[in-house]
Amino acid sequence: MMNDDINLERRRSPEPPIYGPEAFEGMRRAGRLAAEALDLMVEHTKPGVSTAFLDKLAYEFGRDNGAYPAQLNYRGYRNSICASINHVVCHGIPNDKPLRDGDILNIDVTYILDGWYGDTSRMYYIGDVPRKAQRLCEITYESLMRGIAAVKPGATTVDIARAIQTYAEAERCSVVRDFCGHGLGRVFHDAPTILHYVEPSYSVTLQPGMMFTIEPMLNLGRPHVKVLSDGWTAVTRDRSLSAQFEHSLAVTETGYEIFTLSPKGLDKPPYGG
Repeated sequence: MMNDDINLERRRSPEPPIYGPEAFEGMRRAGRLAAEALDLMVEHTKPGVSTAFLDKLAYEFGRDNGAYPAQLNYRGYRNSICASINHVVCHGIPNDKPLRDGDILNIDVTYILDGWYGDTSRMYYIGDVPRKAQRLCEITYESLMRGIAAVKPGATTVDIARAIQTYAEAERCSVVRDFCGHGLGRVFHDAPTILHYVEPSYSVTLQPGMMFTIEPMLNLGRPHVKVLSDGWTAVTRDRSLSAQFEHSLAVTETGYEIFTLSPKGLDKPPYGG
């Protein structure tokens, strides 16, 4: 949960909220700031830099722009970003260990700006990255964009999942089942739940004004994960590489609007040190 003196995590809605024009403006500002933070990371994600340094950078960037990191103190989490390296699927905790040549790194940042949540993540190449790791990142990014392309009024959450799963598995990657996308706006984790694999028993019809994240996690090996004793860090059980990309978006009258696109066009790799 958030600190009481910063922001309270509001109660999850039983049904997906439908937002109007004011919300779109707020989400554009919050989403852009989160995307700018990830742009800022590009010049710093290189061998020898620690994820603790990147965490401090994200906190200071948010502070200087009037925003607060949603992860910080959320359910006891003590950092401003999640930094997930190689076989870490998500929720990696920043530390002082230096990044190494050949690592792949996911940075996940969420800012609260004027009460609105901007949530996004990207993969970064650290130095000279093996081709198999690059390919995983490329497939994961394409999976995200195919999921987003399925968003339109009258479509369903199953359409998003099918677009992601069909492509990922055709490219011989597995889709993680343990984590999912989520609604957001004034609430960090709201309805609807966005699965990245097809589960026919769960289907929500999309309507203009719905806002949510799509954030597929793909593994080079099997989809199974485990959470380490710190209660946060999720890793692949078979130690295979994992990658994730995430955007925040909304359903519009004609399709979708992505709130977290990079102002510098750095949404997809390669970039980084």
